[in-house]
Amino acid sequence: MKHGFVKVGAATPRIRVADCAHNADVIAGQMREAAALGVKILVFPELCLTGATCGDLFLQPTLLDGAERALADLIGVSGELDLLTVVGLPARSRRGGRVYNCAAVLNRGRLLALVPKRVLSREELRWFSPGEEGDVPALLSPGRVFEPTLFCCTAIGELAVAVELGDEPFALDPPSRRYAEQGALLILNPAAAPALVGRGERTRRELEELSRRLLCGYVRAGAGEGESTTDRVYDGHRLVLEKGAALAEDRFSCGLTLSEIDAAHLAARRRREGRFAALLPEERPVYHPFSLEMTETGLTRPVSPAPFLPEGEGARSARCEEILHLCALGLKKRMEHTNAPCAVLGLSGGLDSTLALLTTVRAFDLMGRRREDVLAVTMPCFGTTARTRSNAERLAEALGVTLKTVDITRSVRSHFADIGHGEEDRSVTYENAQARERTQVLMDLANKSGGLVIGTGDLSELALGWATYNGDHMSMYAVNASIPKTLVSRLVAHRAEREEGALRAVLEDILATPVSPELLPPTDGEIAQCTEELVGPYELHDFFLYHTVRGACSPGKVLRLAERAFSGRYDRATLLKWLTVFCRRFFSQQFKRSCLPDGPGVGALSLSPRGEWAMPSDASAQLWLAELEELT
Repeated sequence: MKHGFVKVGAATPRIRVADCAHNADVIAGQMREAAALGVKILVFPELCLTGATCGDLFLQPTLLDGAERALADLIGVSGELDLLTVVGLPARSRRGGRVYNCAAVLNRGRLLALVPKRVLSREELRWFSPGEEGDVPALLSPGRVFEPTLFCCTAIGELAVAVELGDEPFALDPPSRRYAEQGALLILNPAAAPALVGRGERTRRELEELSRRLLCGYVRAGAGEGESTTDRVYDGHRLVLEKGAALAEDRFSCGLTLSEIDAAHLAARRRREGRFAALLPEERPVYHPFSLEMTETGLTRPVSPAPFLPEGEGARSARCEEILHLCALGLKKRMEHTNAPCAVLGLSGGLDSTLALLTTVRAFDLMGRRREDVLAVTMPCFGTTARTRSNAERLAEALGVTLKTVDITRSVRSHFADIGHGEEDRSVTYENAQARERTQVLMDLANKSGGLVIGTGDLSELALGWATYNGDHMSMYAVNASIPKTLVSRLVAHRAEREEGALRAVLEDILATPVSPELLPPTDGEIAQCTEELVGPYELHDFFLYHTVRGACSPGKVLRLAERAFSGRYDRATLLKWLTVFCRRFFSQQFKRSCLPDGPGVGALSLSPRGEWAMPSDASAQLWLAELEELT
């Protein structure tokens, strides 16, 4: 429960049709097993106390009496456990002549509510009536409301839970949509759909989309072995999903399927997106509180070390193509709008300028313009190595763009003389003077040719402030602005994999070159500055950035996620060291992000002050750093 993680489970018991006492015993055993594993919320299949295949037996008082006695036993068992449990059963109406397909919600020895199924198939209407407001099933005490309900956790204030039964999520207007609007972060789905060829995959896809659209967690428990196979087969399909992703899935078995829902992340995403409108008074739901102990939930859910990269080679390839094309479309529009005859960019032989050039060339191809109208400028100075300079020249030649070399060494030395800076002083002035001179050259060349300067800085550098203010920080259109370093590398690799000959060879060598600003003189001809040795591994900073901004995670939660994602690669002390660096730099360098040039926001996250991220330049990092201090 700490950090908003709630362990949830879907259970499929091996039942006997119409043997309610036996079924209650099996369900009680799974409740105890789940509680021992740290599960806090557990859902069982639809009508599992009787079996979903009882047919006309649902109209028999003997079966209904047995279901009520079995439920009473489970209510007693729930009193022993720190667990919210949802169990399916038939329930009689006090009005007589009606039977409802219900989900009983149990917590700490109490029956919180019966949630009726409202969307019934033609076959179900033979035995059940749709749940109606104003009716009270015989199991509930008089005066209790029989209607859709939200269950709110007293330990995690934002955790609201709702229940929809069977195939209700696939209705034209599913109850879960209304529940999400009312604040439900987790939807529980007791189900008993028969297995058909292709249905399992279709169910998962549709529920993934539902949970993505509603920004919620979703747990579905399907009926399995023990149900009658007279006409159908049941596969025990169990799913735990969150925001469009399947965290855990099982079929063709009975048992428990467990994972953790990140309620804090879901709540943060909803606050940021503001997708759900305020409710009118008549639309507000009935809330039932339930209690759970605040404990630390052990994580079993997957945590990707590369959250900006899609999983799977096929999906990754398609996503890379989409990103490259979107960035090119953004630049195409800017070039056409300004009637700029050419584009000018600094080409260092590093990853960022390589991606910017690849994007620019694609934009010119889309416009039907000559690649020769792309001016790539190499500007060697004190730190330039033969390897990077050669790669810049080879890349320009392979892509067919115009290459210009402007050696800025003499200009920088003249500037040092102007400001009284000794060349032996290798401080930040020594470095930034080179970066600003390069930007001046690019801007003046753009003025001379009537072109636009294309920025090469990426999202990771913006987050860390790893850019020279009014140097490489500035451009006329920043095509890499929403692309983090890990994705920059993947995009260049994607292009390399699809090329041949000279272009592929130079892209592969660029990928193998250490990331460096090359502002200090080489050592024995090799790069003297390695960025990741100075500010930390970019794969960590990209991870920290994603979960801090996108997930609104506290430093302690980011560290916990990183320990799981990078287990065996970085120890806790290393993660804590670089997370502290990230927090310090992210807060102190906002002033650079407050005046960014335009650039296409095409990824999951943007730090543009005009778009997704609004932060005062003088915000203090003290609260975040204090929490990190406590974690040491």
